[in-house]
Amino acid sequence: MTEETGPNVAFVDGQNLHLGTRESGWSVDHIKFRTYLAEKYHVSEAYYFLGFVSGDEQDLYDNLQKAGFVLSFREHSPTLRGTKKGNVDSDIVFGVMKKLVDYLVKKGKFGKMLFPNRASASSLYQKLGGEFFDYLENPDVKTKISYSPQMKKAP
Repeated sequence: MTEETGPNVAFVDGQNLHLGTRESGWSVDHIKFRTYLAEKYHVSEAYYFLGFVSGDEQDLYDNLQKAGFVLSFREHSPTLRGTKKGNVDSDIVFGVMKKLVDYLVKKGKFGKMLFPNRASASSLYQKLGGEFFDYLENPDVKTKISYSPQMKKAP
């Protein structure tokens, strides 16, 4: 990477990552994933977006920060949990994001969009072409970032 191109930044949809890998029967090791982003895509900053529900998940938040992610929380109202609500604001933001992706592709500044699995890949990005997206479920990627519980050593 040259000084002209500037830093690469990743934006991770934490819920999509968690649910998409869980559907496929595996989970991501956040430290390995952050390392993968740095080594493969030269990502210097990685933002991890997730809903903040309670302090019960503090270990997850701490581990994400230790892995090198900058956390961005979206607080969920207890009255809205479990209900589907149309949100025009998010449609607007998504439309702007789609234009930004198109712009970055035209300028040669877009790297890759990573999806947890093929089933969770948004059809809205199919027109980008395969060179602009990849799947974390691919064996060569999954083995690098998959969580595997550590065996406890006998004392």
